[in-house]
Amino acid sequence: MTNEKIIRKNPSNMPAPVGNYTHITRIPRNAELFVTSGQVGVDVNGQFPDTLNEQVTNTFNNIKTVLQSEGLHAEHIIKVNVWATEKIDWDYLYAEWDQLFQYDYPAMTIAYITELGLPDIKIEIEIWAAKP
Repeated sequence: MTNEKIIRKNPSNMPAPVGNYTHITRIPRNAELFVTSGQVGVDVNGQFPDTLNEQVTNTFNNIKTVLQSEGLHAEHIIKVNVWATEKIDWDYLYAEWDQLFQYDYPAMTIAYITELGLPDIKIEIEIWAAKP
């Protein structure tokens, strides 16, 4: 392994990000790569809450749990893919987002789609992480 760090930046010759993310993330050579399956809003009892915001909270709890299982932290996250089936309450999502990242934002892609893997799922978030 190397002592290099993950570097996040926004090139000065392009528009600033339109949300809480970074345009480019550089992973050092020989970093270990981790890719999660999409984490969803199911609670510890296997139940899906009715509202998107409740599912957002559960999804972030599940992300934290899966990261901790591998000794990973927010600074290791390099890419986030978000899929939602209904309009996201950005103030709510970014409150959870900022608790996790504390302004050290990864690259991010968001898409609205008609459905996810099960009818009760309203949001799914996939995490890519690297550990130098």
